[in-house]
Amino acid sequence: MSINLRTVYAFAREMYQKKSNDPIQYGTAGFRGKAENLDSVMFRMGVLATLRSRVLGGAVIGVMITASHNPEPDNGVKLIDPKGEMLDPSWESIATELANVTDQELEEQVGKIIKENSIDVSSSSNVYVGMDNRYHSPRLLKAVADGVIALKGNVKEFGIVTTPMMHYYVVAANTKGAYGQPTEEGYYTKLITAFNALRGDKLENGNYKNLVLFDGANGVGARKMLQFIKRMNNTLQVDVFNKGDGRINQDCGADHVKVQQKVPICMPKAEPNTRCVSVDGDADRIVYFFTDENGVFHLLDGDRIATLIADYLMDMVKKCGLELNLGLVQTAYANGASTDYIVNKLKVPVACVPTGVKHLHHKALEFDIGVYFEANGHGTVIFSDNAKTLIKKAADEGNAEAKQFLLIIDVINETVGDAISDMLLVETILNHKGWDVKDWLGCYDDLPNLQLKIKVQDRNVITTTDAERVCVTPVGLQEAINEAVANYKRGRSFVRPSGTEDVVRVYAEAATKEDCESLAYDVGILVHKMAGGVGPELVHPNSSVKAHF
Repeated sequence: MSINLRTVYAFAREMYQKKSNDPIQYGTAGFRGKAENLDSVMFRMGVLATLRSRVLGGAVIGVMITASHNPEPDNGVKLIDPKGEMLDPSWESIATELANVTDQELEEQVGKIIKENSIDVSSSSNVYVGMDNRYHSPRLLKAVADGVIALKGNVKEFGIVTTPMMHYYVVAANTKGAYGQPTEEGYYTKLITAFNALRGDKLENGNYKNLVLFDGANGVGARKMLQFIKRMNNTLQVDVFNKGDGRINQDCGADHVKVQQKVPICMPKAEPNTRCVSVDGDADRIVYFFTDENGVFHLLDGDRIATLIADYLMDMVKKCGLELNLGLVQTAYANGASTDYIVNKLKVPVACVPTGVKHLHHKALEFDIGVYFEANGHGTVIFSDNAKTLIKKAADEGNAEAKQFLLIIDVINETVGDAISDMLLVETILNHKGWDVKDWLGCYDDLPNLQLKIKVQDRNVITTTDAERVCVTPVGLQEAINEAVANYKRGRSFVRPSGTEDVVRVYAEAATKEDCESLAYDVGILVHKMAGGVGPELVHPNSSVKAHF
């Protein structure tokens, strides 16, 4: 098979000309931006996915078109490596370079990638492509597919899917079906079969009631949840709202509920303490919430989900009599109360990593059973081959708990955070415990916390270490933060530069709301003074001078 790289340039020149010269960076979420500027990026990522597949011996590479929790006018693209993980970091810079060269330089750049990675362009290449339900996604999917075709790769289009489904398809295909069948029905079948077997006939237990109100963020998660409901034989009663009549993520979805701390738009007034969930636009994040008898809103975020799962799985390990290393991975944004509960009450080791799913996923691989969640509700559980082997052996020897454990593994989408899979796991655990949301919330009390954004001339003057919890530069800032923190009971604070704008993010928590707010402003003032703050100097909220954040 011969490939003429002029074909790549011809496609770009005729159909996918570069419309914006603004630099774009491949990050944890891939590329994101206004949809009207992404046609050329999508075409080039189709080219890149084809080359990536050839480097890896023809393994299936996934391409997901989505902007996740971003507003509807945005879109984005990210590549999925063969094991369902994010694109290898060494290829992120290759993706960035390819996306930013001019149309005239494109042919040469593709040739450079081929040469530097010793790619056999005559070898097989396989790319799976999926998209969310944004109105511009079909056009962008075609651009990706044309990028694959330009290099004579094999492309399979899956249409509208959740991001976790695309990760599942890639792993299922590359494991020749060992992980599951790489089809939409295969995905439903794997999760539902395991969930129904775990649930049995006991649909309610103790305080647990068989009803969930589901906010689909007007995204693809709503569509797929409706498909789940059709196939579940009423084992879980789910009422779906924000099914697609409104704009994706607008006043609804996991990010809105987490940040605004209120019920999403179009959700009905429910009975007190009714379990509600919100997912984001591509259904890889989930948060629970409820309103109590006094009309007070309560959030059960990724920290709460992580502690619930870690507690349950640790109990399963003990009941199976297995020697397995279970750990929980968090970021510095995890509420300190959740960390205390996990370490001191559950006796589960906790690792802290920098912000970003790829960091959590990588660290979780170091445990036999790695539970990882960001506070925003993105997370999953990863089982090592050793853990699966020992659990299966125990099950084959007749251990009833181990047989249940194998079903738990099948309910979990290990490849990436999966809102629907995570929901099925949480519902399984709550049913098993006989808990309602108040029982769950009662495990521990969150510490009051606050985040500020401090405008600075150059965010790069702030550098950090120890999973972003310790500030290295400017010299002396960390010592000053330590002194401020020491003034408050259960005080904790850290600063980190934004990844996208010249601001420094300040996180603070303390025993009381008043102390938390005071600590946040103490640290904000320090950042403003020592890191080149822009505008008037920060002062506390009770001053007549307004803070700039």
